[in-house]
Amino acid sequence: MIDVHIHAVPPNLPGVGVLSPVLQRPVADVAAEIRRQMQTAGVEAVYSMGAWSVCERDPLGIETTLQIAQLVPGLKAIGIADPTKTDLAHFARVEAQLISGTLVALKAYLGYLHYEPTHPNYRRYYELATQYNLPVMFHTGDTYSARAKLKYAHPLGVDEVAVDHPDCRFVICHVGNPWMLDAAEVIYKNMNVWADLSGLLVGPDEMFASEEGREMADEVAHTIQQAIRYSERPNRFLYGTDWPLVSMVSYRDFIATAVPAEYRELVFEENAKFLFRI
Repeated sequence: MIDVHIHAVPPNLPGVGVLSPVLQRPVADVAAEIRRQMQTAGVEAVYSMGAWSVCERDPLGIETTLQIAQLVPGLKAIGIADPTKTDLAHFARVEAQLISGTLVALKAYLGYLHYEPTHPNYRRYYELATQYNLPVMFHTGDTYSARAKLKYAHPLGVDEVAVDHPDCRFVICHVGNPWMLDAAEVIYKNMNVWADLSGLLVGPDEMFASEEGREMADEVAHTIQQAIRYSERPNRFLYGTDWPLVSMVSYRDFIATAVPAEYRELVFEENAKFLFRI
């Protein structure tokens, strides 16, 4: 099982907190908790988002993630594409990290940062991702910040870059929730677009066990099934949790019931292996 969307470090985004107290602990403690979650849920690999705009020596915000990865077998880093940085020196540092082979994807925080995916400041990231054979992941849909602007986070924006950069692979994180059918249309139309199923429900285990939680899970599961059917591409959906916003076990069980049985192996493992060239 491969979880393509967790947070091992605070995202450092405008208006967003640390997500969970666990991410404020020392590196060794964070690593121990991730290992425990992975073992309990039967997860073999996790891909973790970096932090936005950390410092010049860390252009993709993955320095701390890489420290944690040394203590967590199967943890890989996802670098943050920063559209506020456009100078040649920055992209030279970015390319040096890509050459090192220490990350598996780039991530653009649409909505949190007020840049649409077609903004020229992202173009160089798409070119580098294509050159180094890495997918670009987009936050889409609802946000955790009142300072975010939703018009930048709508999944339809991904259609334009998918057309303009046909050799680059893109991932619509959170299936654009609540615009999941719009995201499904983008996947249906573009062979270079995937979606992850992370963060569609968040909260403690008790929430999932409650009557309200079960009702919410049923509603979201129905929409996931609609999106998969509409896209006609079950081979384009990826498993992700958004840990620590939810436990890996509770989310695994939720997705296992939400995804039709014939597609579970694809969603939990095979699609990620194909996308990330495992």
